[in-house]
Amino acid sequence: MAKQFRVLGVPLPTKQLGDVIPVPAVVRPVTTTTFTIVSSTRVSTVPEAEAVAGRLAAGLSTATGLPVTTGDGGSIRLSLDPGLGAEAYRLEITAGAVTLTGGSPQGLFWGVQTILQLECGGVLPGGVIEDRPRFPYRGAMLDLARHFFTADEIKAHIDQLVPFKINHLHLHLTDDQGWRLEIPGRPRLTEIGGGPGTGVDGAGPGFLTTAAYAEVVAYAADRFVGIVPEIDMPGHVNAAQVAYPELTADGQPVAPRTDTAVGYSSLPAGPETTYAFVEDVIRTVADLTPGPYLHIGGDECHSTPAADYRAFLERVLPIPAKYGKTVIGWHEIAAVDLPDHVVVQYWRPEADDAGTARAAAEGRRVIMSPADRVYLDMKYDADTPLGLDWAGLIGVERAYDWDPADRLPGVDEESLLGVEAPLWSETLRSVDDVHRMTFPRLPAVAEVAWSPRAARDWPSFRERLAAYGPRWDAAGVDYYRSPEIDWR
Repeated sequence: MAKQFRVLGVPLPTKQLGDVIPVPAVVRPVTTTTFTIVSSTRVSTVPEAEAVAGRLAAGLSTATGLPVTTGDGGSIRLSLDPGLGAEAYRLEITAGAVTLTGGSPQGLFWGVQTILQLECGGVLPGGVIEDRPRFPYRGAMLDLARHFFTADEIKAHIDQLVPFKINHLHLHLTDDQGWRLEIPGRPRLTEIGGGPGTGVDGAGPGFLTTAAYAEVVAYAADRFVGIVPEIDMPGHVNAAQVAYPELTADGQPVAPRTDTAVGYSSLPAGPETTYAFVEDVIRTVADLTPGPYLHIGGDECHSTPAADYRAFLERVLPIPAKYGKTVIGWHEIAAVDLPDHVVVQYWRPEADDAGTARAAAEGRRVIMSPADRVYLDMKYDADTPLGLDWAGLIGVERAYDWDPADRLPGVDEESLLGVEAPLWSETLRSVDDVHRMTFPRLPAVAEVAWSPRAARDWPSFRERLAAYGPRWDAAGVDYYRSPEIDWR
């Protein structure tokens, strides 16, 4: 029987060097060597990485109960080597020292997540890890429009994403049922679209003030996670039209909607009032978001005539670039001629993929989010109480056992920006619901996005995932105890 240690009161088996999610690119264990953390252990670093060193020291202190600090001459040493690549790191563990080298502070931060996963009972296994991400974009999405989540709840969710090296959180901020971000100068958007009775079944009121949104953005940035805001258009806009009836085709008021139907609302493509509104919103969101991406939706515009859809996107797609942002849109936007640098996000499995393939052939990058593999709002199995099933049932193995470069003909490795796992909130009512639908499938998607294809292996992943369960238990994360995994 394997020796057991207790971390935060939870028994854990001893770790092997490769027992990490996502699995590292290169692992060279030295099974006869371990590094032991003691009360005098310090973390040393260069000035540019002091914050990262502080997070490592704090994480080790919490895990071991020992007073790990930062300071000169530490036996855990962090350094930078830009030649590695910004997100890459190299970790060497010997009996006398732990040496972590990152291509940037971000690379060091991902190396810190590896160390914190490897730590068990104050012991780190010996050897060398050399690691870098397969794709630069590794995302999760949280829908605030169908059910609102507060700034503190979003931050708590970020904390659970970071260990798996997720580096983007896409926030779906607007839809038919609610408008969740304050836009100064357009106060009725949140007074009405974020007010009582909004959300699916009227159960999800609330909105982020500009200050609260800035707080989330800063919190994420401190953890090397970029916020990707989405303002969905020209469809999914009923909440905006309830607030401002002049945004409807006939200028007449529309009723609020709290059901789950889609495709019935649309901004009119002709009036200049439409584009004044769109530019006000995009400019505000761009100013509030320091990251490079701004998502404009573009999906499920069933009530928008094809000519109007094309005319609308021809006017709107260039706007974010005026404010220094790269546009992301759901793959329906690939039906029109796209400006340079627009990113296409593929999502609907049964959709005609010719537009996405054409966009890729023209040099556009693609984010893979096939709903039948990575939509975290799908049920795990037929008995799952939460979630939907229109894209099928998605167990942990199904979320793991696919490859983004094989998904669409004409969309190869070089065309892919990355992978994102969306979580729509029609059936969610709490952070516990978020975590139950996210975990344990999100780690599977994270490994698809980070790890080399050749390094991935379902039996190995099952074991590593089972070993992570006690950490969720200790953190109070209400994850789904999938019968596919032999939980410890």
